[in-house]
Amino acid sequence: MNVCFIMYPWEEMNPHPENDSTLAMIHEFVKRGHGVAITTPANLTIRDSVAYSFSRVINRQEKISNSLKSFHKHATFYDEMLPLAGFDAVVLRSNPPLDMIMLNFLDSVKDDVFIMNDLDGIRRANNKLYTAVFEDDNNEIIPRTHVTKNKEYLKQTIKEGPDKMILKPLNGYGGSGVILIEKRAMLSINSLLDFYIDNNDGTSNYVILQDYIEGAEKGDVRILMLNGKPIGAMKRVPGDEDHRSNVSAGGTVQKHSLTNHEKELCRRIGPKLIKDGLYFVGIDVINGMLVEVNVMSPGGITYMNKVYKTRVQEKIIDFVEDKVIERVNAFERRSKLRKHVNEA
Repeated sequence: MNVCFIMYPWEEMNPHPENDSTLAMIHEFVKRGHGVAITTPANLTIRDSVAYSFSRVINRQEKISNSLKSFHKHATFYDEMLPLAGFDAVVLRSNPPLDMIMLNFLDSVKDDVFIMNDLDGIRRANNKLYTAVFEDDNNEIIPRTHVTKNKEYLKQTIKEGPDKMILKPLNGYGGSGVILIEKRAMLSINSLLDFYIDNNDGTSNYVILQDYIEGAEKGDVRILMLNGKPIGAMKRVPGDEDHRSNVSAGGTVQKHSLTNHEKELCRRIGPKLIKDGLYFVGIDVINGMLVEVNVMSPGGITYMNKVYKTRVQEKIIDFVEDKVIERVNAFERRSKLRKHVNEA
């Protein structure tokens, strides 16, 4: 099987490649003897109406190190311009914000190759608005949330809302731009909203205003979902100098067993994720409340592996292999049936 990863540059995994979830997935594919090529959205191209990528193909090795850091350091590549439809699977692992042109390139090959995740699903779910698709009229699993550019509406909502709320940019990721605001700091709200919403070119950005969830100061739970079911979870605890629990913001990781409420949350959202073709996602949960669905490049694999002494990536690669086999078998079956009809 040949797989193409559309991702960030290989060099950007430094200085801690052993913590990179994408590298863990690539490593597992290579260990199983599959061919792996990597590329970036900027390296997609069209030649004679066919989608290609300027790819770096990992040279096959007789012995693969079990260490991600060593594997990353010693991997060698050769460069090749390859047709995307020639791969068995394409795995999207590029960081937000979503590159819509990248999806346009992939639209031309989505019937020829298995893509994780589904392109239309990513279009729908690539930002923090996606949680609104899950019906929750009584706010049992999703906190009260507002998304807007209207500063007056935001200020009024803050005045009328609870003492604490969370403000964050719609297209942020990795905990970037997430701040805690309090009513007692209303004198600073104008400047904060100006900073978050206004751009120098006259355009503006959407922001999310969300009720603060009690217990958020103790951290959140990252749950990895595969084909609508949880395959791993971890507790992320904020550092001493930051309210955010993201590891990239200084948070630490602890073991976590899903509560009954969290299991029910996963059961409620799983069917919709599958329907939208969002096979591999990361969800962030605080005190049983869903705050975010990550569909672009969900992380946490390596941290879960460390605290649980497991290999989460094996389940993911098993799933991709099964999907590719399903497509191959379906194609062969259709070919036989068509041959029978043609020869009748």
